[in-house]
Formats: sequence, C-alpha cells, structure tokens
Amino acid sequence: MSKRIALVGMPNTGKSTLFNRLTGAGARVGNWPGLTVELLSAKLLLGDSMVELVDLPGLHNLHGFSEDERVARHFIETQPLNGILVVLNTTQLERQLALVLQLKALGLPMLLALNMADEAQHRGIRVHTDALEDRLGIPVRLVSAKHGRGVPELKQSLTDWLRANPKPTQASATALEEDDSIEHSVDDMLSKVLHIPICLSPTRTDRIDRFLLHPWLGIPLFLLLMLGVFQLVYGIGAPLQDGLAWLLDEAKTRWLTALLSGLPGWASSFLLEGLYDGVGTVMSFLPIIVVFFLAMAVVEDSGYLARAAFLMDALMSRMGLDGRAFVMQLMGFGCNVPAMMGTRVIRSRPQRIAAMMTIPFSLCSARLQVFLFFTSAVFSPRAAPWVLFSLYVMSFLLAFFTAWMLRGRARRATDPLLMELPPYRVPTLAALTRQSFRESGHFLRQAGGFIILGVALVWFLTHFPLDAAPASSATLAGHLASWMEPFFTPLGIDQLLSIALLFGFVAKEVVIGSLAVIYGAGGDQLSGLLAQRLDWMQAYSFMLFTLIYTPCLSALATLRREAGGSRYMWASVAWSLTIAWLLSFAFYQTARALF
Repeated sequence: MSKRIALVGMPNTGKSTLFNRLTGAGARVGNWPGLTVELLSAKLLLGDSMVELVDLPGLHNLHGFSEDERVARHFIETQPLNGILVVLNTTQLERQLALVLQLKALGLPMLLALNMADEAQHRGIRVHTDALEDRLGIPVRLVSAKHGRGVPELKQSLTDWLRANPKPTQASATALEEDDSIEHSVDDMLSKVLHIPICLSPTRTDRIDRFLLHPWLGIPLFLLLMLGVFQLVYGIGAPLQDGLAWLLDEAKTRWLTALLSGLPGWASSFLLEGLYDGVGTVMSFLPIIVVFFLAMAVVEDSGYLARAAFLMDALMSRMGLDGRAFVMQLMGFGCNVPAMMGTRVIRSRPQRIAAMMTIPFSLCSARLQVFLFFTSAVFSPRAAPWVLFSLYVMSFLLAFFTAWMLRGRARRATDPLLMELPPYRVPTLAALTRQSFRESGHFLRQAGGFIILGVALVWFLTHFPLDAAPASSATLAGHLASWMEPFFTPLGIDQLLSIALLFGFVAKEVVIGSLAVIYGAGGDQLSGLLAQRLDWMQAYSFMLFTLIYTPCLSALATLRREAGGSRYMWASVAWSLTIAWLLSFAFYQTARALF
C-alpha cells in the first residue's frame, strides 16, 4: 500500500520552500499568501519507504471559505493518510497554533515543523519545544527551510514517525463540527511554552516599510523599482543575447549550410530558413528571459510583491476588486495560465471572474520575448528600456480599465483584503538560480512544441506553391495577408507582420519564429531587416497590438475551465481584439499626424 503524507500550513509559512527542500521538486515558491492553489506532490524516500508528500494549499483554519481552503480540507477529510506534517511560522506562533489543535482533533498522526526558526532567534523569540511536545502530544522540530537548517533532522524524525504509523488512516469527520473551545486552549498553552520580549525593537522591515509603504511615495517607488528591473535586464541580458545569436549564425554559416547542401532546395530551405532560423531566433533570447526571471525572483522572494498588493488595494477596491487580484496580475508576468488558476484564492465568484478577465492583459514572458526583439532591433539602447516600461504600464492600465468596466458586477460581493506582510528577506543565490532556471525551463517546455509546429506551418504557408517566390502574394500566406490587409493597414502593420500575428493567436511564442521564417533570416539578420522595413511608429503599433489582442489558446482554455463555461472566454476574445485595434489605430494615426 502506498504511503502518503500531507503537508499543511497557513499561507506565508515557507511551506512550499520546505516541500522543495525535502523532495527536490520544483514547487513554485512565493512570498504572498495563497500562491499554492493546486495539489503539488513529489516522491520522498524516508528510510526504506517511498512516500508521496502532497503540498496542500495554504489554509487559515478548517472552516475557511475560499476555494483553496476547501480543496485542502476536502483532501484531508477524504484521502487515507499516514499523517500530516504541519508547518508554522515560528515568529507568528500565537496566531497559528490554533490550526494545529484543529488538525489534531481529526485523529491523524501529526508532526509539527516550526519554520523560520532563524528569524525567531534573531528577534529574541524562544520556543520551549519539549514543553510544546508534552502539551500537544506530537513531535515538534525547529527548522529553517530557506537555509536548510534542521531539515536532515526533520527527515529522520519523519522516518521514525512513519515507522510508528505504517498504515494510512482516515480523518474523523465529527471533529470538524465544533472548535469553539480551541481559542482558550491556545491562550493557556502559549503562556507555558512561548517567550516573546516585552518590547520588540523596530526591525529592518519596519524601517524599510516607512518608505516603500508610504501612502504617497509607495506606488512611485514601485514603478521606479520595476523600471530598474528592465534596465538591469537589458544591461546584462542584451550582450548575452547578442553572443548567443552570433554563435547560432556562425553554426548555420560554417556547418549547417554545407551539411545540408546535398538536399533538394525545398528541404534545405525548410530545415534552415524554417526550423533553424525560427527556433534559433527564439532560443537566442533565452539569456534575457533568464535574467528577467532572476530579477523578478529577487523582487518576489524578498517579500516586496506582497506589499505591491497592499499598496494597490485601495485602487483595486474602487473597481470592485482587492489587492489579491493585483497579485495575480503580477503572477501573469510569467504566464497568464497559472495566474488565472491563482484566482481561486478570491472567495467571491464575481470578483474572481473580473480578475480572470483582467489577467490576459498581463505582459507575459511570451509577449516579453516579442518586445525584447523589437525594442532591440528598432529602438536605441537608451530608449529600449523606456519603451518596454511603457508597455508594462499600458498592460496595468488596460487591466484596471477592464476591471472598472466590470465594477458593477464585482462590487456587489467585495470582501476586505486580509493578508500577512512577510518580513523582508535576503533571497539565497541557490534559491534564485533554481527559480530562474525553473521558470525558464517551464517557458521552453510549454512553448517548444508550439514554436516548432508554428514555424513549420508558417514555412509551408510562405513557400507553397513551391514555384512561387517565398512570402510573395502568390503563396498561401500572401492570399491570407491580402484578405487581412484592410484590417491591419490603418494600424501601420504590413502584410508580413499580419501573418505572424495570425499565428500568435495560437501562442505568442510563435510570433518571432514566424518572422524569422517569413523574412528568411534569423538573429542579427532579422533584426537588421526589421530596422530597415519599420519605423518606430510601426514597431510600437505592432507591439501594442501584440500586447492586447486575444489571449493564447492555453489561456483561453484555462479561462473557460475556471469560469465554468465559454461565455467569458468569447467575451475575452471580443473585448481584447476590439481594444487592441482601437488603441493601435489611435496611436499610429496620431503619431503619423504629429511626427
């Protein structure tokens, strides 16, 4: 019989970090409440037993009403378990211990891990673990998942604990019916086991928050910080991208061209100008993607993104939403799909639907790749970060405008925002590196199939019939472009660019690869061709349309599933296409008139 342990804890206790430490799995680690909304699991070898460790969504108590809390409670109630590993934040024990007593009443074997013990020690907080073990009747271990302290000892305790509880058991359903007396038990227990200094001196977090959470300075400082991230991405990532593009061009010129010279012309064209140029151009931007995710990991793991949600709560409340929706918007920087799934932490269905409708406007990593390419090709190194920054600002404005349009429906069920602001932490280099490469690897795995299929299909459309000039009006792509020309010409988007946008509907990652195939060039050659063919107004109009127009198929499928029907999916397609055309038209025509 398989063995299974549930990992349970409140949000912001470092539960997912401990999960990764124990299993080596790639569970996403965040520094705001409610990030983990799916049941993540991984295998863990304890002694001679292979155990499935399941990381449940964070829950404040067993009677929570958000969807992630219901998912966690339902799993504990219905699944046979060898036990529960409970994770608490040692610095907030007085607010979190009640959850342990609620779980203990279920009659399941338990082990308590007091995480962030290093922070508690730094603040002068001491926990008498022996006394706490006697009071609770369960093993208690102090750990620091961030630094790995106490984790080997915790593994050994889990091994011994599992040997004592070899058979899975079922939770007691009756224990969930009454927990009114738990609060009194907590107060009595804490007085015996916990020592907190009478007066805690102002912490580094308190001093920093005086500026970063200032009612007037907070939002401008957030925007300046994000601008600094973009400057860093270009300063470090652009030279690395140029180097990788040069290597790919050299490989094509020196080896691949000669190697494939014996093939028929169409086959050589497909492999070199189709697959190699298309996929290679996308891959050349991987260094910039890695640097971007590394910089965002620093912002995220430091605890600052939770404060961004707090800062934006007042503004979001005017639109019937709260700061949690803004957190999901920030999550969309990586990918819109998990951001939409993350809206499960929002209790009100109208609010959740409104939040999901705003997320497709987040500038995801796939769109980021397109914008990095165009800004590098058309704009100067000094102007490029500002252009990218303006697109991020536009994505937020569009999300806010969409939420404002839906405010009547969402406001009827507005809940107050309750969330923990974690202390500022210095992220470890190992954790940042793992997260950066994990996100980049996820991007490549998700996009790889779409890119290869997309560039192959684009090559076929731009080269069939085979006797026609590539990408000419006589090809299938030329006929499609002629049909779409009246729609895109007022936006300054020519026929070849419109073909790339057509394939971007499937996945935005395909856009750059499509352009490489359409123009028959990759890397620096493609950048040079775009710089010759486009002025800055055409380039910005193209990027603006790419930012706004219809979400990719994966995001639409997620929206349909999470919203429980196709109604909001089609509404998202219609709304985004309409706004994309109107804004790109307004920008291009105004810019032409003025400049």
